[in-house]
Amino acid sequence: MHTRKNYSHSNRVVVTGLGIIAPNATNINDFKNSLERGLSGVKFHKHLEEVGLGCQVGGIPDFDDTLLENYLSANTIKYLTSTPIKYACTAALNAWFDAGLTIDKEQVDWETGCIIGCSVCDVNQIREVTRMVDNNETKRLGTRQIEQLMNSGVSAYISGLLGIGNQIQTNSSACATGTESILLAYQRIKNGYADRMVAGSCEAPSSYIWANFDNMRLLPRKYNESPHEASRPLSASAGGFVPGSGAGILILENMEVAVKRGARIYAELLGGAANSGAQRNGGSMTAPNREGVVRCIRQAIESTGTDPNSIDLISGHLTATMADKLEVNNWADALQRKKRSFPFINSVKSMIGHCLSAAGSIETIAVILQLYHKFVHPTINCDDLHPEISETINNHSVPLEARYTDVRKVIKANFGFGDVNACLVLSDYKPCF
Repeated sequence: MHTRKNYSHSNRVVVTGLGIIAPNATNINDFKNSLERGLSGVKFHKHLEEVGLGCQVGGIPDFDDTLLENYLSANTIKYLTSTPIKYACTAALNAWFDAGLTIDKEQVDWETGCIIGCSVCDVNQIREVTRMVDNNETKRLGTRQIEQLMNSGVSAYISGLLGIGNQIQTNSSACATGTESILLAYQRIKNGYADRMVAGSCEAPSSYIWANFDNMRLLPRKYNESPHEASRPLSASAGGFVPGSGAGILILENMEVAVKRGARIYAELLGGAANSGAQRNGGSMTAPNREGVVRCIRQAIESTGTDPNSIDLISGHLTATMADKLEVNNWADALQRKKRSFPFINSVKSMIGHCLSAAGSIETIAVILQLYHKFVHPTINCDDLHPEISETINNHSVPLEARYTDVRKVIKANFGFGDVNACLVLSDYKPCF
């Protein structure tokens, strides 16, 4: 039983640690520099050509798991083959230490929990287990497979790694997963049931998953020889989303707890909203109900007491599909801001592709870095803004190079298959005592 606490400042929630495994960087400093410089992590991958995909480019991190050797036994590392768990554990460790926290190998931290999302545990691993069973090789399975096959394996591993004993959960809501996980963690702290939460999401690179999107003609096929140009959100020449993978993990804390221990505070999470368009009125398994999207954005704004005119930047879902123009119209309607009054809008996907269930958490980390370091990262490959988008906003709202400006408030959203939506509002940190 976790006793509900009441703090004197309405349980404000702040961000004190960040950990990243992304296609263009595997640590926070490099990720920040890549964002500023507009560096793409999208590359050609031979194995995608070999299995016959039309899109042969993707965002796959250059991953180094040596950090895990200091915290997991050699036997565990030997049998830990799940890529999303490796990604998430490494990002969680980086975020934990970035927040200035330590690991107690004896005591349980009852006031810290984690909510880590993923879409599927690891299709590559499922395939290997299936192959062994089909070939009557069940004795080769060993005893460490099931913990990596269950979706909750990712949060379970992190709980054991960090010694945390509050709520431990894994969520899954398609492309809204990462944003939703952060919102759920925020709500636990806001409601007084935890002092601190480890929140985020992860996604493995998998040709078994990507092939389905390729078959749906959702992936670009014209850029196999120029992979850095493949991901083109907001662009007239966009040809579909580039598949990506990775993990983003945040440490969220009650502000008073963070201040008391002298933590560095990156930003404040004001709140957010999540809903579904119920696959009605134009919404479907693969397309959003416009009303659901607009309501989600407005609920996030209203629940945080945010003036829509105070928003400096929109970090959109913006996948480089035909949905981009619809999304921009939804933002304009929700904020009641168009043309000159429209804020900056950008898409991290232009540099890393669409990291699916990891997208929301990786992109939220990008938001926090922009708030903390006061810049707006470019949306690369968008020198031909879609003409239907330019009817709603001006070109200056979509920077092609980093803009160094006083970013104070950002709204971030992701919209997923199944007609699900999640939206966050974040601001730079302003102490009140």
